[in-house]
Amino acid sequence: MLSMLVIVFVVAYAAIALEHPLKVNKSASALLGAGLLWTIYAVMTGDHTLVGNQLNESLAATAQIVFFLMGAMTIVEVVDAHSGFEVITSRIRTTKLSSLMWLVGFVTFFLSSVLDNLTTTIVMISLMKKLLDDHDDRLFFAGMIVIAANAGGAWTPIGDVTTTMLWIGGQITTLAIMKGLFIASMINLLVPLIVTSYLLKGREVVSPVKAEDNGLLQTTSFERNLMFCMGIGILISVPVFKTVTHLPPFMGILFGLGILWLVGELIHRSKGDDEKQHLTLVSALMRIDLSSIVFFIGILLAVATLEHTHILGALAKWLDQTVGRQDVIVTIIGLVSSIVDNVPLVAASMGMYSLAQYPTDSFLWEFMAYCAGTGGSILIIGSAAGVAAMGLEKINFFWYVKRISGLALIGYFGGIAAYIVQYKLLH
Repeated sequence: MLSMLVIVFVVAYAAIALEHPLKVNKSASALLGAGLLWTIYAVMTGDHTLVGNQLNESLAATAQIVFFLMGAMTIVEVVDAHSGFEVITSRIRTTKLSSLMWLVGFVTFFLSSVLDNLTTTIVMISLMKKLLDDHDDRLFFAGMIVIAANAGGAWTPIGDVTTTMLWIGGQITTLAIMKGLFIASMINLLVPLIVTSYLLKGREVVSPVKAEDNGLLQTTSFERNLMFCMGIGILISVPVFKTVTHLPPFMGILFGLGILWLVGELIHRSKGDDEKQHLTLVSALMRIDLSSIVFFIGILLAVATLEHTHILGALAKWLDQTVGRQDVIVTIIGLVSSIVDNVPLVAASMGMYSLAQYPTDSFLWEFMAYCAGTGGSILIIGSAAGVAAMGLEKINFFWYVKRISGLALIGYFGGIAAYIVQYKLLH
């Protein structure tokens, strides 16, 4: 049975990694893999009560992550529908490409820490289309946005789905991960920025001809500012809610979503149905990426079977005996996340190492959050942010390897060095 489970998981994993060549959506592969794995486990085990209880346990853990992501994605969609992100992007004004790169890098880094790297990438690349006319410049900026978004998402519990998974799973806490990874994540961004500032030195920003933005005419300045401040405020307050109430984070995000929904209904109550339709939370729910949500459900349930059958525990022992060093093992996991999706990698790691052996906020979990979060920047297919950039700007895989991968790699190892030095000094 164990061999069969491993084979099915590897095939499903390969299908997810080769989503684009196979032209099969990774969500379909994840769901099919989860269904096959649980079916094989249930039939081969024969203990239906045990399998049912384990499935319920895995479903409860998966649902917490899914509800949290759905709530966060919906809040971001509501803010975007009100053109709320213009509050930040409209203030970016410079004539030098190198200065613009630094501005975009830092805005992306901090925006990603309170939203998520996927949404931030979409927002910032959309902004670049308004600020830069030259397509080659936009491609280069898009690559740097991917690095900045992944670096910014790694150091907060709500900035990257893998860090969120570790946070909800109890492997990390809010203040510890922010203090532990901020410097490493900043180094991950600063090293590529310093290199690119020399490459772009002396070059001027070539702006496109401005067209009238009809999106801004649909909301007032008050509505944009209110929804932006409320959306960001709710996302930032979720860790505080968890600390005060000790309730799981998904409850905080759903509570905040209810508040945002009520406020939206009140400020648009005098508008006609057609005028306010795209601004409502109902419309935002229809625009969230449900395919990604389904993928998370499938892959987390698939990994859960390997955890319940103790396959992941055996793999962890083998790695410890073969490689021996935690820092090397996690660094390799981060590099592998540039080839395959980091969600199943982190989910597998959570099943491989127990909290009894590696307590909350230990070196393993913080270093895992950094490596899995930023390692995906090395290749364009290694993160959700990269895949989004690839689609928005039609970035060629090999162009990214030639122009951006080297920058991402030196940033990745720069952050690793910074974290290890910081950890040894403070512990």
